[in-house]
Amino acid sequence: MGYPDTFEGFMVESQDTWTTFKKQEFKPKKFQERDIDVEIECCGVCGSDVHTISGGWGGAPMPLCVGHEVIGKAVRVGDKVDSVKVGDRVGVGAQVWSCMKCKPCKMDNENYCPDKIDTYGAPYPEEMGGVIAQGGYASHIRAHEYFTFKVPDNIPSVEAAPMMCAGLTTYSPLARAKIGPGKKVAIVGVGGLGHYGILWASAMGAEVYALSHSPDKKDDALKLGAKEFITTKDKDWDKPWAFTFDFMLNAADATHEFDLAAYMGTLNINGEMHHVGLPDKDLPPIKAQMFAPNGCKMGGSHIGNRPEMFAMLKLASEKNLKPIIHPIPISEAGCKEAVEGVRDNAVRYRYTLTDFDKAFPNR
Repeated sequence: MGYPDTFEGFMVESQDTWTTFKKQEFKPKKFQERDIDVEIECCGVCGSDVHTISGGWGGAPMPLCVGHEVIGKAVRVGDKVDSVKVGDRVGVGAQVWSCMKCKPCKMDNENYCPDKIDTYGAPYPEEMGGVIAQGGYASHIRAHEYFTFKVPDNIPSVEAAPMMCAGLTTYSPLARAKIGPGKKVAIVGVGGLGHYGILWASAMGAEVYALSHSPDKKDDALKLGAKEFITTKDKDWDKPWAFTFDFMLNAADATHEFDLAAYMGTLNINGEMHHVGLPDKDLPPIKAQMFAPNGCKMGGSHIGNRPEMFAMLKLASEKNLKPIIHPIPISEAGCKEAVEGVRDNAVRYRYTLTDFDKAFPNR
């Protein structure tokens, strides 16, 4: 049928064959008065994509088109859309709808709406078409206006794409912790998430320390804005850093292998260890006594809200912040290369799928 009745995307048929992508058509949600259709230019490749299609986070509806770091051009806007017009360059992240009525939504916490709809793998109610939401390895995406964001002109699309999830996921907790001058911040894991954490915390004026088990990432971490690089695979690495960090952003995907007491011991009095990496495996066992020596706390978060997205993009634009991106042309082979690279921790530090016009020439 073709657009606007159907979209086309690179889809995975089964979690048993999660690195095999096939281009096929799918039906989007019903177009409504506050919806925006985006013709996709590029899409970042998130760890969430791999956790979902590989089964690491459990079952998922198949076939599935993943991708929730979308940049493209608005080609259709609903009658009641007033923030975006046709032709605008926009982004869509890891959420495409919320109820706008519940307590979280009314408090600018729509990312915690109990009825939220994720960008892919989530069922739409019957009144919206009753389909499964499909993501951004595709010709188009359809999203509610509130979850579609105009992108500053001076941020290249390949760099803006991963900001839609990885960027916001790391920016939001730093902003909510009021990170700025006078704060000492530890970023654990110099990877797809963590390298954004270093960029943001440094740009906010904090004193930033990069913690990693990979010594070969030191130069990158310092270039991104870290004051010091701490190698966590060294014996007793934590001892010199006791009572140091006001806030620790854990962006690692291997927390199940951590000696949590060592990390928690580097926190200042009442400091926080905040998790944004969501690995397949459980956290190590935790005892209440582990919080007692410094009165520290532990928390986590889910992406961020609309005001934080715009604040993040403003910061990146005004300070000309440059993430480290590796582009891959989208195709069946390109999608396979990207998800395998994320699984193998081979990317420095974020893949963006590009060349959508070549992959979808008839849209």
